[in-house]
Amino acid sequence: MPVVAVVNRKGGSGKSTLATHLAAYFANSGIRVMLGDVDRQQSTQAWLKLRTAQQLAQRGAILGWVVDPKNVLRKPSGVTHVVLDTPGGMRGFDLARVVMFADAILMPVCNSVFDRDSAAECYAELKAIPRIASGRCKVAAVGMRLDARTKAGEVLKQWADRLELPFIGVLRETQAYVRCVERGLTLFDLPAAQVQADMAQWQPVLQWLDPVLQAPQAAVDSVHRPSRAARAPGRPQTGSIKPLHESIPQSAPPATQRKRVPPGVAGVPSRITLTTRIGRLLDSLPIPRFLQRRGAG
Repeated sequence: MPVVAVVNRKGGSGKSTLATHLAAYFANSGIRVMLGDVDRQQSTQAWLKLRTAQQLAQRGAILGWVVDPKNVLRKPSGVTHVVLDTPGGMRGFDLARVVMFADAILMPVCNSVFDRDSAAECYAELKAIPRIASGRCKVAAVGMRLDARTKAGEVLKQWADRLELPFIGVLRETQAYVRCVERGLTLFDLPAAQVQADMAQWQPVLQWLDPVLQAPQAAVDSVHRPSRAARAPGRPQTGSIKPLHESIPQSAPPATQRKRVPPGVAGVPSRITLTTRIGRLLDSLPIPRFLQRRGAG
């Protein structure tokens, strides 16, 4: 399940605007998407309530996190994509926890020395996290609220190049974003003729995200795709995994006659594996179980 997190330590950088627009883009593309806050204040939920009142004829749905009295997050039924709007000031373990289950991170950056310095510090910490250093989680910056009459976009591009931070686009400063958010809408919900210039600015962002969002599904498909050997005559060609009872040799001796071999001996895995230990660790963290990844990734 692809997960896109919008991250920036500095408040007022446009995280919620970016997150809500991404969620609306997915919904209008026929994708059932979850929009949630890592921050328990759940600020985007107010936007979702406003959106529900609009009764839009969108092809997909935007769902929020459902929090029970014990603050346990549960996956809404049928969700295939996730967009996370994170709080400002994240660092250390909180930042690493988001990266642990994200496939892509978008960093909205405004053009001021304070915004650039804060974003540079955050990116430096992100690069040190193994999941990002290995390329398993992609990071890119998006220029926010830029005046088209200035060279702000060029300034941010040069800044990002110095940091070796992918800079994938700019979104101009316009009251259209403000008016939409106040009504629970996005520019993706308006008639195309009214937002043609802004949609052109979104294209590089969406193009960068496309392979990131498709990769997890391709990986799942490859697991279930049958190999050439499996397609040989006399073998199933469905690509499905054989039931457990069919994979056990019929000539195997009864369990009572088998010689017990201590765990850890060559060829016999220990009962408490690394995956088991990691699973127990993840269970102890306040992360939604359906977002947790198998293994150390």
